[in-house]
Amino acid sequence: MTRGAATSGVQVQTSLFRAVAVVRVVVLVYAVALNAARSSEFSRPLLAWAVVAAMVLWSAVVTWAYDEPRRRRTSLLVADLVVTCLALLATPLVESEAMLERHASTLPSFWVMAAVLAWAVARGWLGGVIAAAAVSLCDLSVRVEVTGTTWGNIFLLLLAAGVVGYATSLVQEAAEARAQAERVAAAMEERARLARVVHDGVLQVLALVQRRGAELGGDAAELGRLAGEQEVALRAFVQTDVARTVEAASSGETDLVTALSRYGSPSVTVSGPGRPVPLRDRAATELVSVVGACLDNVHRHVGPDAPAWVLVEDLGDRVVVTVRDEGPGIPADRLDQACAEGRLGVSQSVRGRIADLSGQAVLVTGPGQGTEWELSVPRS
Repeated sequence: MTRGAATSGVQVQTSLFRAVAVVRVVVLVYAVALNAARSSEFSRPLLAWAVVAAMVLWSAVVTWAYDEPRRRRTSLLVADLVVTCLALLATPLVESEAMLERHASTLPSFWVMAAVLAWAVARGWLGGVIAAAAVSLCDLSVRVEVTGTTWGNIFLLLLAAGVVGYATSLVQEAAEARAQAERVAAAMEERARLARVVHDGVLQVLALVQRRGAELGGDAAELGRLAGEQEVALRAFVQTDVARTVEAASSGETDLVTALSRYGSPSVTVSGPGRPVPLRDRAATELVSVVGACLDNVHRHVGPDAPAWVLVEDLGDRVVVTVRDEGPGIPADRLDQACAEGRLGVSQSVRGRIADLSGQAVLVTGPGQGTEWELSVPRS
């Protein structure tokens, strides 16, 4: 999940916690009014009002705490549930025998549902159902006799927890999807604007420099060649498929074809399937670096203008990248000699990095046969 999508989910959760705060106040007012109306029936009225006062104080504290995302930890949720259960378990200590026998409402009454709804919002339907089950067990433990009304209340509490938790998950997913779509649309719009600006200015200038340099020859020809390379690279950049790049990034993966396209130039051809080739971020970063090392070897040992080809293949359980050139090849003992002399470019930059990814780097070369690296990396 991207940072923006996660932020959208947190904002949805904050709004729902504020709705729970409103419910908490409403049921608290009901509990206070209910207990005031029957205060003369309590066997321990002072203890009863002490519990009610604690409910009022805790409602204020927990409402403030839930309003800040960084305070919504499991410890706070557990504390909320514990306070609710303690208020519920205090019922037989304060109610008279007559109240208990006629199945009177518990001391906190409907106030207990606030903690259950908080669990449902924070931990989804499963967390809400678990919290509702804990409250229900406490409710059953204080009853002299379990009636149909008791079972009906328990059923409604469990149902509310499940429905609110499930609805919360759906709303968060919808908000995250919308935020993701908005970012993709904004990125594509910005890329289109950038493409227009670049095409109308920079690309035309680079094309002119390339053409005039070729006409003038000499040092100007080299300048024209460099301008041509930059034109190809810049054109590839502004034409990159933003949507698939954003989609891959949202799942912690990188589209390998897009990442390798930066190496494309008049002398280097990058090819791949006509769809994204997602690979986990670390593996993609390392593989791009390895390809860069291979192309650097082509540049240094074959020539700055030597043609090279990079091919990306998606084989399902693994990704294979082939880097090939048509240079003179590498003598059979050349790599061993380089290692003996302490030059570890191939063994560390290529084979070492691929080995760290649990992959394989196969070299096919020989005098006059060119050089081909086959880099295979597993997806997981």
